[in-house]
Amino acid sequence: MRLGPTELLIILGILLLIIGPRKLPELGRSLAGAIGEFRKARRESGDDDGAADAKGKETGG
Repeated sequence: MRLGPTELLIILGILLLIIGPRKLPELGRSLAGAIGEFRKARRESGDDDGAADAKGKETGG
């Protein structure tokens, strides 16, 4: 499912009505920070899983 420019503008308009223009940048920053933390955690856990899989294949376990 892809969102086009019209859908994004509608969502942004609704957010402006609900949250207000003063809180919207703050909400965006906190959301971006949360996404960054999620990606960092996923990347770190992916590295750990890859190392464990490689060790398991080497030992035959």
